[in-house]
Amino acid sequence: MALSVPVWLSVLAVSICLAGCATTPHATTSHDSQAESPATLIPTTYCNPLNIDYAYSPIPEAIAQARHRATADPVIVPFRGDYYLFSTNQWGYWWSHDLIRWTCVPRRFLKPEHDVHDDLCAPAAWVMNDALYLIGSTEKPNFPIYASRDPRAGVWDEAVAAFELPAWDPAFFLDDDGRLYLYYGSSNATPIYGIEVDRRSLKPIGERRELIRLDDTIHGWERFGEAHDNTFLRPFIEGAWMTKQGGRYYLQYGAPGTEFSSYADGVYVGDHPLGPFTYQPHNPFSMKAGGFARGAGHGSTFPDQYGNWWHTATIAISVKNNFERRLGLWPAGFDGDGVLFCNTAYGDFPQRIPAGRFAAAAGTSTGWMLLNYAKPVQTSSTLGGFAPNFAVDEDIKTHWSAQTGGPGEWLQSDLGAVCTVRAMQVNYADQDAEFTSRTPGLYHCYKLFASADGAAWELMVDKSANRTDVPHDYVELPRPVEARYVRIENIHVPTGKFALSGLRIFGLGHGRKPAPVRHFTVLRGESERRNAWLKWFASDDATGYVIYTGTSPDKLYTSLMVFGANEVYFRAMDRDRPYYFQIEAFNENGSSSRTSLVKVD
Repeated sequence: MALSVPVWLSVLAVSICLAGCATTPHATTSHDSQAESPATLIPTTYCNPLNIDYAYSPIPEAIAQARHRATADPVIVPFRGDYYLFSTNQWGYWWSHDLIRWTCVPRRFLKPEHDVHDDLCAPAAWVMNDALYLIGSTEKPNFPIYASRDPRAGVWDEAVAAFELPAWDPAFFLDDDGRLYLYYGSSNATPIYGIEVDRRSLKPIGERRELIRLDDTIHGWERFGEAHDNTFLRPFIEGAWMTKQGGRYYLQYGAPGTEFSSYADGVYVGDHPLGPFTYQPHNPFSMKAGGFARGAGHGSTFPDQYGNWWHTATIAISVKNNFERRLGLWPAGFDGDGVLFCNTAYGDFPQRIPAGRFAAAAGTSTGWMLLNYAKPVQTSSTLGGFAPNFAVDEDIKTHWSAQTGGPGEWLQSDLGAVCTVRAMQVNYADQDAEFTSRTPGLYHCYKLFASADGAAWELMVDKSANRTDVPHDYVELPRPVEARYVRIENIHVPTGKFALSGLRIFGLGHGRKPAPVRHFTVLRGESERRNAWLKWFASDDATGYVIYTGTSPDKLYTSLMVFGANEVYFRAMDRDRPYYFQIEAFNENGSSSRTSLVKVD
């Protein structure tokens, strides 16, 4: 969790400012089964950011700027048939049986003598001795290691009253032979360290070893800044995580700074848990560049019950405060050559959680496309410069706000034509929030209406009886709805104003997919080989573009989503490796075929 300064360079999204006024819709057709069934529907899909009840920041300097929800540095650990999610400053944790529905277990872990505002900052969790173990970051040798055999119930005991090795951003790894290792470090001056720990006494064994450091003179993606373009500060290495696969050890790390959309995870590979380690040619292996939810750094890689691999990591907002962040989840895997990768293409569109094995390289996307990017918007009211178009500009850093948080405030999105609507994501913004830390009893209530003509309205989703905290509420409809207009009407928000960073409508249009992109060109500078300029002919039938790249023609695992532009500077390349690129266009109806491979030496 790097303490670094922000650089806001959000250049990949454009918006159309179309505000207006309309009367509140009268639901001429109200299907009770449609309105109520989402509560009983067993969901099979999810959408990033994860919809969990994020706590509000407790940090005094953050509160002084603007109160906001925040967490980061996620760890997901399978234990006794469930998945347990721990992250920074949440006064609790979550469990899930399906990776979709998460239940919070409130719990304070700090003691009065810790004298800090953080609660389990960047925690480590692992399974050992038929128990789930847990510790947070600490700069003093006074933090307990907790253990639980019933974490659902929130029952924890102190396995060690005070772990004697101060470790920030810790990660524990239990090897197949029963030996336990600790990895830690969060700094722009020091490396990631590793040390063996006695699994019985939980005391360090021997001396710590220096394992890996950043080298941003070679690895472009490790450079500091929102777009790897801040040359004034050194980048941060942090967020260690270890995964063993095929007899090899994959030491993962985050860089260059947690508050950036460029936050990503890289990996070194070795034959021993304490190295030596070799930089993997495909890096960063986890990167979510462009789109609504950006950033995929400081996370953890874990297997599900079917043997599939997943990667959870941090998504940056960083507007109200540097450390305003959310969590995401993406499919991951190891290819036939042992390369670790994470598939983030369309990674903030609806994704399936398969009930069985799947090919991570092919992704888990539902194929439902975004239907309302930069489309006309009408609202009940607008607060200052928080304009209506900010709710449909695919930028989590911007938001629309109504003038109040009262019932009856609304926002209406015009899809431009009748489309088949399959799901919605309601992303609340913390406009004038009043809370800090975890506050019980928070909830959101709203209704979603649909209309084909703007005159006759159908109640699609009724959350008027909801009593749960859903800051990024994702609703998968039980049946498709044909609609051109979608309207959300506020009933209750837990604090502040009714404000949305994104009302995102997903499904399929009834038109044609875009044609393949023409004249895709990649220019790599001779003086700065970590950068490339990508340019193509704008397509009049495209909403946006997805660029795929990698260091091998059959391993284009890194992707970049671009809205409202036909060029982008890609600064995440390794200096001394060739790269391959392809691009595809997408719109409401689907995506085009990819272009031919473009290689730059």
